[in-house]
This record gives sequence, C-alpha cells and structure tokens, in this order.
Amino acid sequence: MSTEEKVYVGSKPILAYVTAVITSFQKADSVKVMARGRAISSAVDIVEVTKRSFMTDINVEDITIGTERLGEEGHERNVSTISIKLSRPKK
Repeated sequence: MSTEEKVYVGSKPILAYVTAVITSFQKADSVKVMARGRAISSAVDIVEVTKRSFMTDINVEDITIGTERLGEEGHERNVSTISIKLSRPKK
C-alpha cells in the first residue's frame, strides 16, 4: 500500500464521493480529491464530511488550487481547479 488514489468530483450526491474516498483508503495510503469549476465547493464538503463523520483520523496533507484553460481555440475560458490530498497515519 504505497499508491495514491484519485477521486474526481462531479455532480453526484456528496455521500457517493464520501463512500469513494473511504473505499480508496482500503487500497492506498493517500487519496486526492479533485474538482474544478462549480464542483469545488462539493469537494470541500466531501473532505469535511469524511473527516468529521466517518474517518476522524485522516489528515489534510496538501491543498493545491489552480486554473485550467478549456474549450476550443478562440473560445477558451479559464476554469478554477482544486486538489485536496488526504492521508491516514501509519498504524
């Protein structure tokens, strides 16, 4: 167990992603919750719900924010992104 799992946040209910984070910790030492655009607030909610209600021993290791350019040439737009890396202490 030394890999990192990624959970991409979209438009599903928050508890679906919380379940995905919990399941990912069965396979890996760390999990990255990634989102862009309007899903950023959901990503933060997913991390908080997971930490407060289900896995109180996880730590937020790193939070990275950025911008991606999306769209076709001439019609590009900037979209904000976030990546929240969670880890669990070694037992």
